[in-house]
Amino acid sequence: MQVILINLGILIAGFVLLIKGADFFVKGASTIARKFGVPQIVIGLTVVAMGTSAPEAAVSISAAISGNADITIGNVVGSNIMNIFVILGLTALVAPIAVDRSAIKVDMPFLLGISLLLLPLGLTHNIVNQWEGLLLLAIFAAYLIYLFRRAMKDSSDEDERRPTYGQGNMWMIFWTILGLAMIVFGSKCIVYGASEIALDLGVSQRMIALTIVAFGTSLPELVTSVTAARRGNTGLAIGNIVGSNIFNILFVIGLTAAITPIAFRNAFIIDTSIAALAALILWLFSLKSERLGRVSGIVMLCCYAAYFAFILFLK
Repeated sequence: MQVILINLGILIAGFVLLIKGADFFVKGASTIARKFGVPQIVIGLTVVAMGTSAPEAAVSISAAISGNADITIGNVVGSNIMNIFVILGLTALVAPIAVDRSAIKVDMPFLLGISLLLLPLGLTHNIVNQWEGLLLLAIFAAYLIYLFRRAMKDSSDEDERRPTYGQGNMWMIFWTILGLAMIVFGSKCIVYGASEIALDLGVSQRMIALTIVAFGTSLPELVTSVTAARRGNTGLAIGNIVGSNIFNILFVIGLTAAITPIAFRNAFIIDTSIAALAALILWLFSLKSERLGRVSGIVMLCCYAAYFAFILFLK
């Protein structure tokens, strides 16, 4: 009983860190966007997206270094599916998400394209080799250059407000980094605490992996997106998810494959196709009205429920 109480304390501490960290992170990132005239969508696609994808990147790259790179595809594809169907679905239920036109015209079609690109890469000898990894990294570098030029060209539509945590640029950066650190550490506490409690209660490791761990690695995206949406920073919310998925495919898989070839199992064909379908559904919903409302959120959550039931049936 004492062990369960300790793990429960770790779980609660993780949620406190996660929620407060997301608050710091969103405030810091949105203040930076206003301060330097950078559109929120660009900040969401870069700083916020890369920050919240840190758990996936750490897991995949560590696995590659230790010789277990075959988990990378499942980790990335599973995270991308959850990011769109669950994270954006829940976020849209909390508050309608206005979608930037540039995201509809460029970023979402780009995400769909690179999601589909994984199929021929992986189906070639059932691996993503080192040259293909370098190709993905080159595409990622080109996309970052495009985003930088877009940030320089676009003018911010945000009202110029006094920065929340003081005028100094270092303070804004400090609060953003502190928030990110709290998000990542908090998510680790939640996954650890919940997993230990589940094991103490006799829940199987397979179910823990399919539920607690899978959801736990996506907690940074969830809390950041919901917090951004509630604060009216919808550009950060949508940019966070689209950018995270792009980062996962191009950087995480690219860098991992550049280190060592990644096995592409036949089972990943279905998962990769579902990830591409999720990107397509997101794009089509956004094209319709340039926003994601509660109906869109409900449909996305239903899609994930169907997918989850399907993979449970297969296993």
